[in-house]
Amino acid sequence: MKAFKAYDIRGIYGRDFDRHDVYKIGFFLPKLLQADSVLIGKDVRESSEEVFTYLVRGIRDSGTDAVSLGEATTPMVYFNTAYHGFDASVMITASHNPKEYNGLKISRTNALPVGSDSGLKELEQMVRTGQVVPVDGNKRGRFSEIDGMTPYLEFLKGYLPDISNLNLTIDLSNGMVCLFARKLLGDTPKYLFEELDGTFPNHEPNPLEEENLAALIEETRKNGSDLGIIFDGDGDRVMFLDEKGTFIQPDLITAVMGRYFLQDAPAVVLQDIRTSRSVTEYLESLGAEVHTWKVGHSFAKKKMAEINALFGGELAGHYYFRDFFNCDSGMLSCLVVLNTAAQLKAEGRTFSSLIQEIVKYHTSGEINFKIQEKQKAMDTLKDHFSSKENPQKVMDFDGYRVEFPDWWFNVRPSNTEPYLRLVVEGRTQELLDEKLQEIKSLLKTYQ
Repeated sequence: MKAFKAYDIRGIYGRDFDRHDVYKIGFFLPKLLQADSVLIGKDVRESSEEVFTYLVRGIRDSGTDAVSLGEATTPMVYFNTAYHGFDASVMITASHNPKEYNGLKISRTNALPVGSDSGLKELEQMVRTGQVVPVDGNKRGRFSEIDGMTPYLEFLKGYLPDISNLNLTIDLSNGMVCLFARKLLGDTPKYLFEELDGTFPNHEPNPLEEENLAALIEETRKNGSDLGIIFDGDGDRVMFLDEKGTFIQPDLITAVMGRYFLQDAPAVVLQDIRTSRSVTEYLESLGAEVHTWKVGHSFAKKKMAEINALFGGELAGHYYFRDFFNCDSGMLSCLVVLNTAAQLKAEGRTFSSLIQEIVKYHTSGEINFKIQEKQKAMDTLKDHFSSKENPQKVMDFDGYRVEFPDWWFNVRPSNTEPYLRLVVEGRTQELLDEKLQEIKSLLKTYQ
């Protein structure tokens, strides 16, 4: 089934998976996770109600209770999974994908993610080959609803700073953060696309695509805002513009968070393998012990717990917190950043001045190359530069990250497509351009 991915189940609804698949997922999931009840949240995509109906039907037909949060953000589901002690939960969403997509993000006890290496492959096999035998009617699971919003907002309020001195423009992308943004942040910010609408009429809910930032850039500049903020469709990611309307590379926000979390004591921080060396060096200057790990929330959350990290971040705009069950939350991330933004404003400083303080390297950003022989191409790059320049460090998980005194690169394979993803950084623009050209020449052999 095409919809089973590395981190979740996702695809075009009605093509890559349908209501019959969803029913089977609901039926077999409790057995996989040994759960006697399953918590469910949903976004407002046009197909979400049907997915919800068949998921609940499958869960109850297995003899398991289905508990609904109703409309929710993904982080709200994570929070309530751990807060209420559920052994299984599902968020019905396709996150940042276009309107015709949908999916299911599955978590187990303590909101730990269920990915391909932690149960999703087994679930796919059950859906493909398992025999569905519904329990007798009097043994069907019960259906109930709970209020997950109130405890979640109470938790978030613990991080809410005084933002009365800030001029903010916030793009809610017609996504799930529309549920509570104004309740939490008040009426002072300028809100864009605040109506919940699963057809995403203004722009797709993916803040990493430049065209989806156009309205926020325009309004941030027009309003003279101190910060522009944009959430994705299901509320697990957030990204920022500075006061000039310039997009801030999301991994740099991990460094910004260091100003908030590392004020009182050093701590362990997690970053993904693509993260800028500028971030690493800045965090280390604040006393952090920085660990690098694989890309993806199912990997990050486990590693956070393993190394007892205080917080962590990824290039894609996911930020993780020990005090949030090692999960990611767009709004919690936003509140942490607003603490620093308010402090900077009180000091008479701009947000861009802090970013300039952090950035020490020039970056290529993430570049995709269509290549079938991905492992051979990656080995060629690693071997070529290792024999030529004697690297300081070679990381060999999630592709390769090869580091030299004044530059580094990460090359990693896509899990689902014939693509290699490349990030290169150099101390100077000239060095970056030189190394990028050399890498491109080496990869041409495989294209």
